[in-house]
Amino acid sequence: MDDKEKTKPMDAQSTDDAKHRHTDSMRQSDLEKSLGVTAKKADDFSQWYNDVVLKAGLADFASAKGFMVIKPYGYSIWEKIQEFLNKELHATGHMNAYFPAIIPEKFLEREKEHVEGFSPEVFWVTQAGSEKLTERFALRPTSETIIYDSYSKWIRSWRDLPVLINMWNSVFRSETKMTKLFLRTREFLWQEGHTCHATREEADEEVMKILGIYKKMIEELLAVPVISGIKSEAEKFPGALYTSTVEGLMPDGRALQMGTSHNLGQHFAKAFDIQFMDKDKAKKYVWQACWGASTRLIGAVVMTHGDDHGLILPPRIASTQVIVVPILFKNREKEIVKKAEELKNRLERAGLRVELDARDYSPGYKFHEWELKGVPLRIEIGPKDIEHNKAMLVRRDNGKKESVSSESLIKHVQETLDDIQKSLFSRAKKFLEEHTFDVETESDFIKFARKGMVRAHWCGSVKCEEALNEKTGATIRCIPFEKTEKGKCVSCGAESTTIAYFARAY
Repeated sequence: MDDKEKTKPMDAQSTDDAKHRHTDSMRQSDLEKSLGVTAKKADDFSQWYNDVVLKAGLADFASAKGFMVIKPYGYSIWEKIQEFLNKELHATGHMNAYFPAIIPEKFLEREKEHVEGFSPEVFWVTQAGSEKLTERFALRPTSETIIYDSYSKWIRSWRDLPVLINMWNSVFRSETKMTKLFLRTREFLWQEGHTCHATREEADEEVMKILGIYKKMIEELLAVPVISGIKSEAEKFPGALYTSTVEGLMPDGRALQMGTSHNLGQHFAKAFDIQFMDKDKAKKYVWQACWGASTRLIGAVVMTHGDDHGLILPPRIASTQVIVVPILFKNREKEIVKKAEELKNRLERAGLRVELDARDYSPGYKFHEWELKGVPLRIEIGPKDIEHNKAMLVRRDNGKKESVSSESLIKHVQETLDDIQKSLFSRAKKFLEEHTFDVETESDFIKFARKGMVRAHWCGSVKCEEALNEKTGATIRCIPFEKTEKGKCVSCGAESTTIAYFARAY
Protein backbone atom coordinates (compact mmCIF):
# COMPACT_ATOMS: atom_id res chain seq x y z
CA MET A 1 0.00 0.00 0.00
CA ASP A 2 1.19 3.57 -0.54
CA ASP A 3 1.44 6.33 2.07
CA LYS A 4 -1.78 7.92 0.91
CA GLU A 5 -3.68 4.73 1.61
CA LYS A 6 -2.02 4.30 4.99
CA THR A 7 -2.86 7.76 6.23
CA LYS A 8 -6.36 8.21 4.83
CA PRO A 9 -8.70 8.65 7.84
CA MET A 10 -11.95 6.71 8.06
CA ASP A 11 -15.25 8.25 9.12
CA ALA A 12 -15.30 6.18 12.27
CA GLN A 13 -11.96 7.52 13.48
CA SER A 14 -11.43 10.70 15.46
CA THR A 15 -9.06 13.41 14.29
CA ASP A 16 -6.69 12.49 17.12
CA ASP A 17 -6.62 8.83 16.08
CA ALA A 18 -6.02 9.72 12.45
CA LYS A 19 -3.22 12.16 13.34
CA HIS A 20 -1.60 9.54 15.55
CA ARG A 21 -1.59 6.99 12.73
CA HIS A 22 -0.57 9.60 10.14
CA THR A 23 2.36 11.04 12.10
CA ASP A 24 3.69 7.58 12.70
CA SER A 25 3.35 6.49 9.07
CA MET A 26 5.52 9.40 7.99
CA ARG A 27 8.45 7.46 9.45
CA GLN A 28 7.87 4.55 7.06
CA SER A 29 10.49 5.54 4.50
CA ASP A 30 13.20 5.70 7.16
CA LEU A 31 12.11 2.33 8.52
CA GLU A 32 12.22 0.72 5.08
CA LYS A 33 15.76 1.97 4.54
CA SER A 34 17.02 0.57 7.83
CA LEU A 35 14.94 -2.57 8.33
CA GLY A 36 12.98 -3.39 5.20
CA VAL A 37 13.27 -4.19 1.54
CA THR A 38 15.57 -1.79 -0.25
CA ALA A 39 15.47 -3.22 -3.79
CA LYS A 40 12.40 -2.85 -5.98
CA LYS A 41 10.85 -6.05 -7.30
CA ALA A 42 10.58 -4.66 -10.83
CA ASP A 43 14.13 -3.24 -10.87
CA ASP A 44 16.33 -5.87 -9.24
CA PHE A 45 14.35 -9.06 -8.77
CA SER A 46 17.25 -11.12 -7.41
CA GLN A 47 18.23 -8.61 -4.74
CA TRP A 48 14.59 -7.99 -3.88
CA TYR A 49 14.10 -11.73 -3.34
CA ASN A 50 17.13 -11.98 -1.05
CA ASP A 51 15.96 -8.93 0.91
CA VAL A 52 12.52 -10.41 1.50
CA VAL A 53 13.74 -13.88 2.51
CA LEU A 54 16.35 -12.49 4.91
CA LYS A 55 14.49 -9.50 6.37
CA ALA A 56 11.13 -11.23 6.73
CA GLY A 57 12.94 -13.83 8.82
CA LEU A 58 12.35 -16.88 6.63
CA ALA A 59 15.93 -18.09 6.31
CA ASP A 60 19.58 -17.12 6.58
CA PHE A 61 22.88 -18.11 5.01
CA ALA A 62 24.76 -20.80 6.92
CA SER A 63 28.48 -20.62 7.66
CA ALA A 64 29.03 -23.63 5.39
CA LYS A 65 29.07 -22.29 1.83
CA GLY A 66 25.96 -23.11 -0.18
CA PHE A 67 23.89 -24.21 2.83
CA MET A 68 21.03 -22.37 4.51
CA VAL A 69 19.35 -22.06 7.88
CA ILE A 70 15.55 -22.19 7.79
CA LYS A 71 14.31 -19.95 10.59
CA PRO A 72 11.13 -20.70 12.57
CA TYR A 73 9.01 -18.28 10.52
CA GLY A 74 10.05 -20.00 7.30
CA TYR A 75 9.79 -23.48 8.77
CA SER A 76 6.19 -22.79 9.82
CA ILE A 77 5.30 -22.58 6.11
CA TRP A 78 6.97 -25.95 5.53
CA GLU A 79 4.91 -27.38 8.39
CA LYS A 80 1.68 -26.24 6.68
CA ILE A 81 2.85 -27.99 3.50
CA GLN A 82 3.63 -31.11 5.52
CA GLU A 83 0.21 -31.04 7.19
CA PHE A 84 -1.56 -30.76 3.84
CA LEU A 85 0.43 -33.49 2.11
CA ASN A 86 0.34 -35.87 5.08
CA LYS A 87 -3.45 -35.61 5.17
CA GLU A 88 -3.77 -36.23 1.43
CA LEU A 89 -1.22 -39.04 1.39
CA HIS A 90 -2.62 -40.84 4.41
CA ALA A 91 -6.10 -40.64 2.88
CA THR A 92 -4.78 -42.53 -0.16
CA GLY A 93 -3.05 -45.25 1.84
CA HIS A 94 0.49 -43.86 1.98
CA MET A 95 2.52 -44.07 5.17
CA ASN A 96 5.63 -42.22 6.36
CA ALA A 97 8.92 -44.00 7.08
CA TYR A 98 12.61 -43.16 7.34
CA PHE A 99 15.77 -44.54 5.70
CA PRO A 100 19.46 -43.71 6.25
CA ALA A 101 21.16 -40.62 4.82
CA ILE A 102 24.31 -42.64 4.06
CA ILE A 103 24.25 -44.71 0.87
CA PRO A 104 26.95 -47.25 -0.06
CA GLU A 105 28.61 -46.44 -3.38
CA LYS A 106 27.89 -49.96 -4.65
CA PHE A 107 24.15 -49.22 -4.40
CA LEU A 108 24.41 -46.17 -6.63
CA GLU A 109 26.40 -48.15 -9.18
CA ARG A 110 23.62 -50.71 -9.65
CA GLU A 111 21.55 -48.40 -11.85
CA LYS A 112 23.86 -46.82 -14.43
CA GLU A 113 21.55 -44.12 -15.79
CA HIS A 114 20.61 -43.04 -12.28
CA VAL A 115 24.15 -42.73 -10.95
CA GLU A 116 25.32 -40.88 -14.05
CA GLY A 117 22.56 -38.34 -13.49
CA PHE A 118 23.66 -37.61 -9.93
CA SER A 119 27.42 -38.27 -9.86
CA PRO A 120 28.50 -34.63 -10.31
CA GLU A 121 26.36 -33.58 -7.33
CA VAL A 122 27.25 -36.26 -4.78
CA PHE A 123 28.98 -35.52 -1.47
CA TRP A 124 31.19 -38.50 -0.59
CA VAL A 125 32.01 -39.71 2.93
CA THR A 126 35.45 -41.33 2.94
CA GLN A 127 36.57 -41.13 6.57
CA ALA A 128 35.10 -41.82 10.02
CA GLY A 129 37.03 -40.22 12.86
CA SER A 130 40.72 -40.80 12.15
CA GLU A 131 40.15 -43.94 10.06
CA LYS A 132 39.67 -44.03 6.31
CA LEU A 133 36.68 -46.11 5.20
CA THR A 134 37.17 -49.17 3.02
CA GLU A 135 34.33 -48.02 0.75
CA ARG A 136 32.84 -44.65 -0.08
CA PHE A 137 29.39 -43.60 1.09
CA ALA A 138 27.24 -40.98 -0.60
CA LEU A 139 25.34 -38.41 1.42
CA ARG A 140 21.79 -38.91 0.17
CA PRO A 141 21.23 -37.03 -3.14
CA THR A 142 17.95 -38.97 -3.43
CA SER A 143 16.92 -42.23 -1.80
CA GLU A 144 15.96 -44.70 -4.52
CA THR A 145 18.89 -47.05 -4.05
CA ILE A 146 18.93 -47.29 -0.25
CA ILE A 147 15.15 -47.76 -0.12
CA TYR A 148 14.99 -50.31 -2.92
CA ASP A 149 17.58 -52.50 -1.23
CA SER A 150 15.11 -52.82 1.65
CA TYR A 151 12.16 -53.38 -0.70
CA SER A 152 13.99 -56.36 -2.21
CA LYS A 153 13.91 -57.98 1.24
CA TRP A 154 10.33 -57.03 2.13
CA ILE A 155 8.43 -57.95 -1.03
CA ARG A 156 7.76 -61.63 -1.75
CA SER A 157 4.15 -61.98 -2.85
CA TRP A 158 1.41 -60.05 -4.64
CA ARG A 159 -0.12 -59.79 -1.16
CA ASP A 160 2.76 -57.46 -0.17
CA LEU A 161 1.73 -54.95 -2.87
CA PRO A 162 1.29 -52.10 -3.27
CA VAL A 163 4.03 -50.64 -1.09
CA LEU A 164 3.16 -46.98 -0.53
CA ILE A 165 5.86 -45.19 1.48
CA ASN A 166 6.71 -41.50 1.84
CA MET A 167 9.71 -40.03 3.62
CA TRP A 168 10.35 -36.51 4.97
CA ASN A 169 14.08 -35.79 4.98
CA SER A 170 16.89 -33.64 3.66
CA VAL A 171 19.07 -34.34 0.65
CA PHE A 172 22.54 -33.15 -0.29
CA ARG A 173 23.61 -32.04 -3.73
CA SER A 174 26.87 -30.27 -4.46
CA GLU A 175 25.39 -27.55 -6.65
CA THR A 176 27.99 -25.91 -8.87
CA LYS A 177 25.65 -23.13 -9.97
CA MET A 178 25.10 -20.02 -7.87
CA THR A 179 23.07 -21.02 -4.82
CA LYS A 180 19.91 -19.13 -3.81
CA LEU A 181 17.99 -19.47 -0.57
CA PHE A 182 15.19 -22.05 -0.88
CA LEU A 183 15.61 -22.34 -4.66
CA ARG A 184 19.06 -23.90 -5.01
CA THR A 185 21.10 -24.90 -1.96
CA ARG A 186 23.43 -27.78 -1.19
CA GLU A 187 21.02 -29.22 1.33
CA PHE A 188 17.26 -28.87 1.18
CA LEU A 189 14.20 -30.39 2.80
CA TRP A 190 11.68 -32.40 0.84
CA GLN A 191 9.41 -35.38 0.85
CA GLU A 192 10.08 -38.28 -1.45
CA GLY A 193 7.61 -41.05 -2.06
CA HIS A 194 8.60 -44.52 -3.28
CA THR A 195 5.97 -47.05 -4.27
CA CYS A 196 5.84 -50.55 -5.74
CA HIS A 197 3.02 -52.01 -7.82
CA ALA A 198 2.08 -55.23 -9.56
CA THR A 199 1.43 -53.66 -12.98
CA ARG A 200 2.39 -50.69 -15.10
CA GLU A 201 -1.22 -49.52 -15.08
CA GLU A 202 -1.16 -49.27 -11.28
CA ALA A 203 2.16 -47.39 -11.39
CA ASP A 204 0.73 -44.98 -14.00
CA GLU A 205 -2.29 -44.40 -11.80
CA GLU A 206 -0.01 -43.65 -8.83
CA VAL A 207 2.01 -41.12 -10.85
CA MET A 208 -1.10 -39.18 -11.89
CA LYS A 209 -2.70 -39.41 -8.45
CA ILE A 210 0.32 -37.80 -6.79
CA LEU A 211 0.67 -35.17 -9.51
CA GLY A 212 -2.97 -34.24 -8.83
CA ILE A 213 -2.25 -33.93 -5.10
CA TYR A 214 0.72 -31.66 -5.84
CA LYS A 215 -1.36 -29.45 -8.12
CA LYS A 216 -4.10 -29.23 -5.49
CA MET A 217 -1.61 -28.36 -2.74
CA ILE A 218 0.23 -25.72 -4.75
CA GLU A 219 -2.88 -24.01 -6.08
CA GLU A 220 -5.22 -24.30 -3.09
CA LEU A 221 -2.68 -23.90 -0.27
CA LEU A 222 0.07 -21.74 -1.79
CA ALA A 223 -2.19 -19.87 -4.24
CA VAL A 224 0.30 -20.43 -7.09
CA PRO A 225 -1.13 -21.58 -10.46
CA VAL A 226 0.74 -24.33 -12.28
CA ILE A 227 0.77 -26.12 -15.61
CA SER A 228 1.20 -29.88 -15.65
CA GLY A 229 2.52 -32.36 -18.16
CA ILE A 230 5.33 -34.74 -19.08
CA LYS A 231 9.03 -33.90 -19.22
CA SER A 232 10.99 -34.46 -22.42
CA GLU A 233 13.46 -37.35 -22.52
CA ALA A 234 16.31 -34.89 -21.97
CA GLU A 235 14.67 -33.40 -18.89
CA LYS A 236 13.24 -36.51 -17.21
CA PHE A 237 14.51 -37.94 -13.90
CA PRO A 238 17.61 -40.14 -14.32
CA GLY A 239 16.49 -43.77 -14.53
CA ALA A 240 12.79 -43.04 -15.01
CA LEU A 241 10.51 -44.38 -17.72
CA TYR A 242 8.92 -40.93 -17.79
CA THR A 243 8.57 -37.88 -15.53
CA SER A 244 5.45 -35.80 -14.95
CA THR A 245 5.70 -32.33 -13.49
CA VAL A 246 3.89 -29.24 -12.24
CA GLU A 247 5.53 -25.96 -13.27
CA GLY A 248 4.96 -22.41 -12.04
CA LEU A 249 5.93 -19.11 -13.66
CA MET A 250 7.68 -16.56 -11.48
CA PRO A 251 7.32 -12.76 -11.91
CA ASP A 252 10.78 -12.46 -13.49
CA GLY A 253 9.65 -14.68 -16.37
CA ARG A 254 11.46 -17.81 -15.19
CA ALA A 255 9.76 -21.14 -14.63
CA LEU A 256 10.06 -23.08 -11.39
CA GLN A 257 9.64 -26.85 -11.19
CA MET A 258 7.40 -27.30 -8.15
CA GLY A 259 6.85 -31.03 -7.93
CA THR A 260 7.59 -34.15 -9.97
CA SER A 261 6.10 -37.63 -10.15
CA HIS A 262 7.95 -40.40 -12.01
CA ASN A 263 7.16 -43.82 -13.39
CA LEU A 264 10.39 -45.74 -12.89
CA GLY A 265 9.23 -48.73 -14.85
CA GLN A 266 11.12 -51.89 -13.83
CA HIS A 267 14.63 -50.44 -14.13
CA PHE A 268 15.34 -50.28 -10.41
CA ALA A 269 13.37 -53.47 -9.72
CA LYS A 270 15.75 -55.38 -11.97
CA ALA A 271 18.82 -53.62 -10.57
CA PHE A 272 17.81 -54.44 -6.98
CA ASP A 273 16.00 -57.73 -7.69
CA ILE A 274 12.60 -56.62 -6.37
CA GLN A 275 10.40 -59.55 -7.40
CA PHE A 276 7.10 -61.00 -6.25
CA MET A 277 5.12 -64.17 -6.80
CA ASP A 278 1.95 -63.13 -8.62
CA LYS A 279 -1.50 -64.73 -8.41
CA ASP A 280 -0.71 -66.80 -11.49
CA LYS A 281 2.30 -68.33 -9.64
CA ALA A 282 4.74 -66.52 -11.96
CA LYS A 283 7.64 -64.55 -10.51
CA LYS A 284 7.63 -60.94 -11.72
CA TYR A 285 9.44 -57.65 -11.21
CA VAL A 286 7.48 -54.86 -9.56
CA TRP A 287 6.62 -51.60 -11.30
CA GLN A 288 7.71 -48.51 -9.38
CA ALA A 289 6.85 -44.85 -8.98
CA CYS A 290 8.58 -42.10 -7.05
CA TRP A 291 7.72 -38.46 -6.46
CA GLY A 292 8.85 -35.40 -4.53
CA ALA A 293 8.38 -31.73 -3.66
CA SER A 294 10.78 -29.54 -1.72
CA THR A 295 11.27 -26.35 0.25
CA ARG A 296 11.70 -24.50 -3.05
CA LEU A 297 7.90 -24.15 -2.75
CA ILE A 298 8.56 -21.51 -0.09
CA GLY A 299 10.68 -19.58 -2.58
CA ALA A 300 7.79 -19.77 -5.04
CA VAL A 301 5.45 -18.17 -2.50
CA VAL A 302 7.90 -15.33 -1.89
CA MET A 303 8.41 -14.60 -5.57
CA THR A 304 4.81 -15.01 -6.69
CA HIS A 305 3.04 -12.93 -4.07
CA GLY A 306 5.59 -10.55 -2.49
CA ASP A 307 5.79 -6.82 -3.25
CA ASP A 308 8.09 -3.88 -2.54
CA HIS A 309 7.00 -3.86 1.11
CA GLY A 310 8.01 -7.49 1.60
CA LEU A 311 6.33 -10.86 1.92
CA ILE A 312 2.63 -11.52 1.28
CA LEU A 313 1.46 -14.85 2.68
CA PRO A 314 -1.69 -16.65 1.57
CA PRO A 315 -3.82 -17.03 4.71
CA ARG A 316 -3.84 -20.82 4.56
CA ILE A 317 -0.07 -21.06 5.06
CA ALA A 318 0.42 -18.06 7.35
CA SER A 319 1.42 -19.01 10.89
CA THR A 320 -0.13 -15.67 11.87
CA GLN A 321 -3.23 -14.93 9.83
CA VAL A 322 -4.23 -11.83 11.79
CA ILE A 323 -2.09 -9.37 13.72
CA VAL A 324 -3.89 -7.19 16.26
CA VAL A 325 -2.16 -3.84 16.86
CA PRO A 326 -3.46 -1.64 19.69
CA ILE A 327 -3.06 2.09 18.96
CA LEU A 328 -1.82 3.20 22.37
CA PHE A 329 -2.58 6.62 23.85
CA LYS A 330 -1.12 7.98 27.07
CA ASN A 331 -3.12 7.10 30.19
CA ARG A 332 -5.33 4.69 28.21
CA GLU A 333 -2.81 1.95 27.45
CA LYS A 334 -4.28 -0.68 29.78
CA GLU A 335 -7.82 -0.13 28.53
CA ILE A 336 -6.80 -0.39 24.86
CA VAL A 337 -4.58 -3.45 25.37
CA LYS A 338 -7.37 -5.18 27.31
CA LYS A 339 -9.80 -4.64 24.44
CA ALA A 340 -7.17 -5.85 21.97
CA GLU A 341 -6.65 -9.02 24.04
CA GLU A 342 -10.40 -9.63 24.12
CA LEU A 343 -10.50 -9.28 20.35
CA LYS A 344 -7.56 -11.67 19.94
CA ASN A 345 -9.25 -14.26 22.14
CA ARG A 346 -12.49 -14.02 20.16
CA LEU A 347 -10.65 -14.61 16.90
CA GLU A 348 -8.70 -17.55 18.33
CA ARG A 349 -11.90 -19.18 19.56
CA ALA A 350 -13.16 -18.94 15.99
CA GLY A 351 -10.20 -21.06 14.91
CA LEU A 352 -7.97 -18.30 13.50
CA ARG A 353 -4.22 -17.94 14.04
CA VAL A 354 -3.78 -14.57 15.74
CA GLU A 355 -1.07 -12.56 17.43
CA LEU A 356 -1.28 -9.42 19.56
CA ASP A 357 1.50 -6.86 19.22
CA ALA A 358 1.44 -4.76 22.39
CA ARG A 359 5.18 -4.01 22.35
CA ASP A 360 6.38 -0.56 23.30
CA TYR A 361 7.00 0.50 19.71
CA SER A 362 5.20 3.08 17.60
CA PRO A 363 2.26 1.83 15.49
CA GLY A 364 4.14 2.66 12.28
CA TYR A 365 7.08 0.49 13.29
CA LYS A 366 4.71 -2.40 13.94
CA PHE A 367 2.76 -1.84 10.73
CA HIS A 368 5.98 -1.95 8.74
CA GLU A 369 7.28 -5.09 10.46
CA TRP A 370 4.09 -7.08 9.95
CA GLU A 371 3.80 -5.93 6.37
CA LEU A 372 7.36 -7.12 5.81
CA LYS A 373 6.43 -10.49 7.31
CA GLY A 374 3.40 -10.72 5.03
CA VAL A 375 0.68 -11.26 7.64
CA PRO A 376 -2.54 -11.33 5.59
CA LEU A 377 -4.70 -9.09 7.79
CA ARG A 378 -3.98 -6.38 10.34
CA ILE A 379 -6.54 -5.18 12.87
CA GLU A 380 -5.96 -1.81 14.50
CA ILE A 381 -7.85 -0.78 17.61
CA GLY A 382 -7.62 2.67 19.22
CA PRO A 383 -9.68 4.78 21.66
CA LYS A 384 -12.31 5.87 19.16
CA ASP A 385 -12.60 2.36 17.74
CA ILE A 386 -13.50 1.25 21.26
CA GLU A 387 -16.00 4.08 21.70
CA HIS A 388 -17.72 3.22 18.42
CA ASN A 389 -17.48 -0.54 19.10
CA LYS A 390 -15.47 -1.02 15.90
CA ALA A 391 -12.03 -2.03 14.66
CA MET A 392 -9.98 -1.13 11.60
CA LEU A 393 -9.09 -3.94 9.17
CA VAL A 394 -6.17 -3.54 6.75
CA ARG A 395 -5.52 -6.11 4.02
CA ARG A 396 -1.92 -6.96 3.21
CA ASP A 397 -2.57 -7.94 -0.42
CA ASN A 398 -4.04 -4.62 -1.59
CA GLY A 399 -3.82 -2.24 1.38
CA LYS A 400 -7.59 -1.76 1.55
CA LYS A 401 -8.84 -0.37 4.89
CA GLU A 402 -12.23 -1.00 6.38
CA SER A 403 -13.88 -0.08 9.67
CA VAL A 404 -15.94 -3.02 10.93
CA SER A 405 -18.37 -3.30 13.82
CA SER A 406 -17.53 -5.61 16.68
CA GLU A 407 -20.71 -7.68 16.15
CA SER A 408 -19.83 -8.66 12.60
CA LEU A 409 -16.07 -8.75 13.06
CA ILE A 410 -15.48 -12.53 13.24
CA LYS A 411 -17.51 -13.31 10.15
CA HIS A 412 -15.98 -10.37 8.28
CA VAL A 413 -12.44 -11.43 9.14
CA GLN A 414 -13.09 -15.01 7.99
CA GLU A 415 -14.61 -13.81 4.72
CA THR A 416 -11.77 -11.36 4.16
CA LEU A 417 -9.13 -14.05 4.66
CA ASP A 418 -10.94 -16.31 2.20
CA ASP A 419 -11.07 -13.45 -0.30
CA ILE A 420 -7.35 -12.72 0.14
CA GLN A 421 -6.54 -16.38 -0.60
CA LYS A 422 -8.68 -16.32 -3.76
CA SER A 423 -7.43 -12.91 -4.86
CA LEU A 424 -3.78 -13.92 -4.60
CA PHE A 425 -4.42 -16.98 -6.74
CA SER A 426 -6.44 -15.00 -9.30
CA ARG A 427 -3.73 -12.37 -9.57
CA ALA A 428 -1.03 -14.99 -10.10
CA LYS A 429 -3.14 -16.91 -12.60
CA LYS A 430 -3.73 -13.74 -14.60
CA PHE A 431 0.03 -13.19 -14.72
CA LEU A 432 0.60 -16.76 -15.95
CA GLU A 433 -2.03 -16.38 -18.66
CA GLU A 434 -0.73 -12.99 -19.80
CA HIS A 435 2.86 -14.27 -19.91
CA THR A 436 2.21 -17.50 -21.80
CA PHE A 437 2.90 -16.85 -25.47
CA ASP A 438 1.82 -19.00 -28.42
CA VAL A 439 4.46 -18.76 -31.14
CA GLU A 440 4.92 -20.33 -34.56
CA THR A 441 8.28 -18.94 -35.69
CA GLU A 442 11.76 -19.17 -34.26
CA SER A 443 12.11 -15.38 -34.30
CA ASP A 444 9.00 -15.03 -32.13
CA PHE A 445 10.30 -17.83 -29.89
CA ILE A 446 13.52 -15.90 -29.31
CA LYS A 447 11.56 -12.69 -28.74
CA PHE A 448 9.25 -14.09 -26.06
CA ALA A 449 11.51 -16.68 -24.36
CA ARG A 450 12.79 -14.08 -21.90
CA LYS A 451 9.31 -12.84 -21.03
CA GLY A 452 7.64 -15.98 -19.75
CA MET A 453 6.31 -19.33 -20.95
CA VAL A 454 6.48 -20.01 -24.67
CA ARG A 455 4.03 -22.56 -26.05
CA ALA A 456 5.10 -23.93 -29.42
CA HIS A 457 5.09 -27.00 -31.64
CA TRP A 458 8.14 -29.23 -31.31
CA CYS A 459 9.09 -32.16 -33.51
CA GLY A 460 10.40 -34.24 -30.62
CA SER A 461 14.07 -34.20 -31.57
CA VAL A 462 16.80 -33.54 -29.02
CA LYS A 463 18.63 -31.57 -31.71
CA CYS A 464 15.85 -28.97 -31.94
CA GLU A 465 15.45 -28.92 -28.15
CA GLU A 466 19.13 -28.17 -27.71
CA ALA A 467 19.18 -25.59 -30.52
CA LEU A 468 16.37 -23.58 -28.92
CA ASN A 469 18.11 -23.80 -25.57
CA GLU A 470 21.40 -22.54 -27.00
CA LYS A 471 19.69 -19.54 -28.59
CA THR A 472 17.48 -18.52 -25.64
CA GLY A 473 18.44 -20.43 -22.48
CA ALA A 474 14.92 -21.90 -22.45
CA THR A 475 14.27 -25.57 -21.76
CA ILE A 476 11.16 -27.68 -22.23
CA ARG A 477 9.28 -27.35 -18.96
CA CYS A 478 6.59 -29.85 -19.90
CA ILE A 479 4.55 -31.39 -22.68
CA PRO A 480 0.88 -30.93 -21.71
CA PHE A 481 -1.42 -33.92 -21.38
CA GLU A 482 -4.03 -32.45 -23.70
CA LYS A 483 -4.04 -33.54 -27.35
CA THR A 484 -3.05 -30.87 -29.85
CA GLU A 485 -3.62 -30.11 -33.51
CA LYS A 486 -0.91 -30.66 -36.08
CA GLY A 487 1.59 -27.91 -36.66
CA LYS A 488 5.20 -27.25 -37.60
CA CYS A 489 8.20 -27.45 -35.27
CA VAL A 490 9.22 -23.97 -34.20
CA SER A 491 12.86 -24.88 -34.73
CA CYS A 492 13.15 -27.04 -37.87
CA GLY A 493 9.72 -26.63 -39.47
CA ALA A 494 9.00 -30.37 -39.58
CA GLU A 495 5.45 -31.68 -39.08
CA SER A 496 4.57 -31.88 -35.41
CA THR A 497 1.73 -33.13 -33.24
CA THR A 498 3.43 -32.11 -29.99
CA ILE A 499 3.02 -28.80 -28.18
CA ALA A 500 5.59 -28.02 -25.49
CA TYR A 501 5.98 -25.28 -22.90
CA PHE A 502 9.44 -23.69 -22.96
CA ALA A 503 10.95 -21.23 -20.49
CA ARG A 504 14.16 -20.25 -18.79
CA ALA A 505 14.13 -21.87 -15.40
CA TYR A 506 15.56 -21.79 -11.90
